[in-house]
Amino acid sequence: MSTQTTFASLGLDDRIVRALHEEQYETPTPIQAQSIPVVLSGRDLLAAAQTGTGKTAGFTLPILQKLIEKPRTAKVAGAPRVLVLTPTRELAAQVHESVVTYSRHLTCVAQVMFGGVNINPQIRALKGRVDILVATPGRLLDHVGQKTVDLSQVEILVLDEADRMLDMGFIHDIRRVLKYLPKTRQNLLFSATFSDEIRDLAKRTLGNPVEVSVAPKNVTADRVEQVVYHVDQSQKRDLLSHIIRGHGWHQVLVFTRTKHGANRLAEKLVKDGLSAAAIHGNKSQNARTRALDGFKNGKLSVLVATDIAARGLDIEDLPQVVNFELPNVAEDYVHRIGRTGRAGAEGEAMSLVDKAEVKHLKAIERLIGRTIPMRDLPTDWVPSAKPDADRPERGSSLRPQHRSGAGRSGAPSNRPRRSGSRPGGSTTSPARRGGDRRTGRGARPS
Repeated sequence: MSTQTTFASLGLDDRIVRALHEEQYETPTPIQAQSIPVVLSGRDLLAAAQTGTGKTAGFTLPILQKLIEKPRTAKVAGAPRVLVLTPTRELAAQVHESVVTYSRHLTCVAQVMFGGVNINPQIRALKGRVDILVATPGRLLDHVGQKTVDLSQVEILVLDEADRMLDMGFIHDIRRVLKYLPKTRQNLLFSATFSDEIRDLAKRTLGNPVEVSVAPKNVTADRVEQVVYHVDQSQKRDLLSHIIRGHGWHQVLVFTRTKHGANRLAEKLVKDGLSAAAIHGNKSQNARTRALDGFKNGKLSVLVATDIAARGLDIEDLPQVVNFELPNVAEDYVHRIGRTGRAGAEGEAMSLVDKAEVKHLKAIERLIGRTIPMRDLPTDWVPSAKPDADRPERGSSLRPQHRSGAGRSGAPSNRPRRSGSRPGGSTTSPARRGGDRRTGRGARPS
């Protein structure tokens, strides 16, 4: 696609282009340049795109264009023309916000629904007109059961982050939703990867789709410096706290495997004098919103999250991501570190690896096709004589031999980082178990 491609040249209405211009978006991202013409043509679409590529605008913009070109002649309460299914309430809120942003000069009406909040305001909103409905599967089926939403007039179905929906066990809910939709409709499926399960879902849902992909599968960002520390599980908290405090990190996203582990780590960091909070599926809606907002506006330095809770979180110029524990699934490592080093900015992904996790590290390195350099433990760090009380002692800390290209001692580099003009920003109302993205100011729409 030519570098001279603009949103106007893709056939978008002047009012949509004006909204994009007001958000300082001038040039389509690769996924937008490929997806928009396909959606406008009416073809089904199967797209491989990770968070941070601008995929939300890749389907939102052409959908708005199609609604403009074929306006609804009669007002039908609670009967959306477009249904966007997302795995989490954060993602639903962010997609809805993007729709509102891009349609600010149109008469389009968008609604969002997700669990974890009172259903009655959603029922009242559905008594009026709705053009685009963004929903999580569980809450949507609640409305279907109460007959407060009519899916018989859906013209376009979007499955956003379909791989995560399958991971979270939503396949049965998705199949139930499909039964309520018209057989004749346009289908758009977005996934970070094309697994066998995604291919199977695509066969059942899409009709002769156009397939687009913006990057080789599971490639990690070039601008993300990836490093590994080998340290016993029982000493990880002390080491992480030491590194964050010693280097003055002010915005760190830390991943744990479990909700309990996220809570315990956040509590430890707070005791060490750091401003930290945990976010996971067991947290209340208000607690999750407060934690997200606090992290994005700088009041919190450390956000500790599980994979599901942090899915798709888009935080502007996020400099550091830490894998407190490696994920069991290698692909999740790619999703985790993809939250830093975006849109020209530089970032660092640090992994704390216990000897029991070495097998996960090797699987990750096979997936990304590279060896992640090891660093020596900081020379000014003295491991605590008492291991974390709730962690089983697994033996002494491992000090690695240098790999080729590694060997820097001490904590991660604190080099100046380039300020990227990328979209990010805050979320207004978040999610069942994790999130996607919101539009912010920058060079490209989300």
